Amino acid sequence: MIKLKIKLVLIFLIFLFLPFSVWADYLGQKTNFFVEATYDTLQREQISATLRRISPNLYFYFDDALWNSLNYDKKNKIEKAINDLADEFDNNIYPTLTSFFGSEWKPGIDKDKRITVLIHPMKEDVRGYFKSSDEYPKLQIPDSNEREMVYLNADYINSSLAKSFLAHEFTHLITFNQKERKYGRAEEIWLNEARSEYAPTLLGYDSDFENSYLEERVKLFLENSSDSITEWSNKISDYGALNLFIQYLTEQYGPEILADSLHLEEVGILSIEKVLKERGFEEDFSQIFTNWTIAVLINDCQVSERYCYKNENLKDIYIVSRTNFLPLVGKSSLALNTTSQNWAGNWFKFVGGRDNLKIEFIGNPENIFVIPYITQDFFGKYSIGFFGLDEYQRGKIFVKDFRARYRWLVMIPTIQSKISGFDGKEPFYPFFWEASVVKVEEIENEEEIENKEEESKEEDILIKQLEEKIELLKKEIAEVQAKIQAILKEKYNLVWQKLEKELYYGMKNDEDVSCLQMFLKLKGKEIYPEGLVTGNFLELTQAALKRYQVIKGIEENGFFDDLTRTAVNQEMGY
Repeated sequence: MIKLKIKLVLIFLIFLFLPFSVWADYLGQKTNFFVEATYDTLQREQISATLRRISPNLYFYFDDALWNSLNYDKKNKIEKAINDLADEFDNNIYPTLTSFFGSEWKPGIDKDKRITVLIHPMKEDVRGYFKSSDEYPKLQIPDSNEREMVYLNADYINSSLAKSFLAHEFTHLITFNQKERKYGRAEEIWLNEARSEYAPTLLGYDSDFENSYLEERVKLFLENSSDSITEWSNKISDYGALNLFIQYLTEQYGPEILADSLHLEEVGILSIEKVLKERGFEEDFSQIFTNWTIAVLINDCQVSERYCYKNENLKDIYIVSRTNFLPLVGKSSLALNTTSQNWAGNWFKFVGGRDNLKIEFIGNPENIFVIPYITQDFFGKYSIGFFGLDEYQRGKIFVKDFRARYRWLVMIPTIQSKISGFDGKEPFYPFFWEASVVKVEEIENEEEIENKEEESKEEDILIKQLEEKIELLKKEIAEVQAKIQAILKEKYNLVWQKLEKELYYGMKNDEDVSCLQMFLKLKGKEIYPEGLVTGNFLELTQAALKRYQVIKGIEENGFFDDLTRTAVNQEMGY
């Protein structure tokens, strides 16, 4: 009977604490997982997988359908690759990335300190992915796997890049915890990806450039250099320009920019700019991006350290500009209507032509364009200038003796209007340019017209400034008058008013005379030493009025005539 009671108590305690117990996964365990159908090669939404390896920090699950289709040798190679990847993660990836960026959610939603890695076949361009939905309970998101979890493409498990792909996806897991869980704000996609893109470099995997993660990104960039760094369409081409920009940003301003911005409530560009300011840098994101577009064109530290990569693996990277040949004879003119997105580089090279080069630019007035242009002379020397754009985003440049002095000119129009709210695909905006060869006389005529227009604008600005000052003075005069009125009313029961009538010797108990006397008194003792305000126009008032007339250059007659009245009213602000 006692044994039965003990068993019942034990059963009761087990059921009491069962909801709070954490059951670790075990080798050979089969589990059903939700997967991203758009990435899976068979477009499956759910798969069955078996736990093939447990390490101090990871569970490695492998897709059962794929595993069962492999022969013995392939299975052995995959098991070895998983073992090597587990050791690399525990000994390098995990300690390095968590010490730099911070920790993932641990023990997390599943109350387990280990992270689940699910390996299944994916489309060719997909290396792996992370689903933030896995960090929420199924009651909120039904297809959540309720685990700290990342996904890797089975096709790359035997690749030397597998560790880079795992580091990339694990950084997403860290970002979720450090930004979204901590501040309740999801990081903008482009910066979330940027931190993950930098992870392989931080771990030293890109030091040997050949067959590295970085080499793959450089190839993507050179194939599609005008891809926006902030737009995200989930294509592999999105990673090229972003990676090359982040390499530049961290070289120039330190990799801590990425870590520090992760630990702020702000997201995207605003978080980067806040860290730049806190670290004492003068450049903002716009200036840095513009400098980068120049750096990937000339990549020359001798021109400026801001216009090159210091990484030995990137020192020979040069953008391929869209070359435009100006005819050597006949009418030399080229024009282009095209589009671009925010924070995308566009490089247009001009060569050939005759005489003097003129380039006119017309942008969408709803946007903000920044357009540097670079010339290289026949000695290899670079010069850098900027288009001056008006409020309608229009501007032009003249390059005298272009063919005789320069090998080429490259202009780099970029749209830099939007600074927040990047959550995926972004619109394209139009712009237009026309390049033509002109004679010196045409340049001089246009410059003369522009100078006159500029002078006219300056005059209009000056007139507007003077009008604004006049309005300000009127306002100040009105305020002074109001104060004088208040003083007069309180002390003398007088109202300061414009003097309209003639005042003359012998007038008594007149309010206008009192105003005149108060005015003369305020002029100082050298004008009206007695300072009496009686309303009676007698000897003392007449003498004070004569002194005032002398100072103003009016006939000294002691009469409050038209000239004297006008002078007094002007000084009173009327």
